[in-house]
Amino acid sequence: MDRKRLTIVAALGTAQTLAWGSSYYLPAILADPISRELGISSTWFFAAFSASLVISGLLGPRVGRQIDRVGGRRVLCASNVVLAAGLALLGASGSVWMMSAAWLLLGIGMGLGLYDAAFGALGRIYGSDARSAITGITLIAGFASTVGWPLSTLGLETIGWRETCYAWAVAHVVVGLPLNLLLPRTEAVAATEAAVAKPHIPIDRTMVMLSFAFAAAWTVTSAMAAHLPRIVEAFGATPAQAVFAGMMIGPAQVGARMLEASLLRRVHPLVSTRLACITHPIGACVIGVFGGGAAAAFALLHGAGNGILTIARGTLPLAIFGPENYAYRLGLIGAPSRICQALAPLAFGLLIEPMGRMVVAVSAGLSLAALVALMLLPRSRSAAVCALDATPQHRKAR
Repeated sequence: MDRKRLTIVAALGTAQTLAWGSSYYLPAILADPISRELGISSTWFFAAFSASLVISGLLGPRVGRQIDRVGGRRVLCASNVVLAAGLALLGASGSVWMMSAAWLLLGIGMGLGLYDAAFGALGRIYGSDARSAITGITLIAGFASTVGWPLSTLGLETIGWRETCYAWAVAHVVVGLPLNLLLPRTEAVAATEAAVAKPHIPIDRTMVMLSFAFAAAWTVTSAMAAHLPRIVEAFGATPAQAVFAGMMIGPAQVGARMLEASLLRRVHPLVSTRLACITHPIGACVIGVFGGGAAAAFALLHGAGNGILTIARGTLPLAIFGPENYAYRLGLIGAPSRICQALAPLAFGLLIEPMGRMVVAVSAGLSLAALVALMLLPRSRSAAVCALDATPQHRKAR
């Protein structure tokens, strides 16, 4: 990787760490103190947070179209401003309505500034050669919770939750914005009628299968992020073992991404994504056979698959469809995933009570369903077209 690309990856990776740490990972630390002071149930807080994830998903296609037109630099810089405004409003919240409005802004900011937008920006800059850059920023931003949670905790204990929100807002202006400004300017598409019109991307079998695969896989990821300690304790793990298992997910994600950057970089992303989808079911089998004592093994296998899936979310559509309208396509593919991410914690929370440990059969089944969808995908768009041409109906139509 040349020096210029390394600078871009380091800057964008650091900016992504800030964006994730101050938005997606914020409720884990601040939900309870904010809810207590506002006199509301934490359920209301997480409902607002879930709504923000839905908003970010629904914005994905429109944000992607804008990145395809003007590049990611302007969009990612706008995300810093919007996230800063949302965090400032959250810090000033005195009622559930102000808190909800803050999460509305934060949802817009996440739609403008998290991975899909960053991947789209890299696709706009590097085209089909963006895979190594995408892997690079996920390696850095894989530490978002490792950095964000301790900083939010430190802020909560020393200056309070309001000032912590204000501090994160300031960080977006003085750190995140300058880092995103380091991205190279990309030539804007001419603002002709053809350019501003919505690109025609057919929602064909390949798009549907890919969207389903990512939605199923990210449902599992979001559910495990919220409920993994409870699930492994249902298998007999002690609270200490459950906490240790949760701590293993982050290192497993980063380790898998390093594997993707080295040994798997010559492998087609479709192959590595298929491998990623099978690690969670294997982990479910391991903890099912050996019980709570294998909680760490379960977490390591789950985390490894999740680490590669994060990269695949950007590299697989690029490999199959190419760089044309890449960011818009990412938004279309990613919208169902974002919505499923928002609903998964609630859905699995309702399932754990009646099902207990058997809830892993549901998560493993979703991962296997994603694997089946991926097994039916071609490695490239040209292969998909050739397969369509080979069907009797298509030959007759021609």
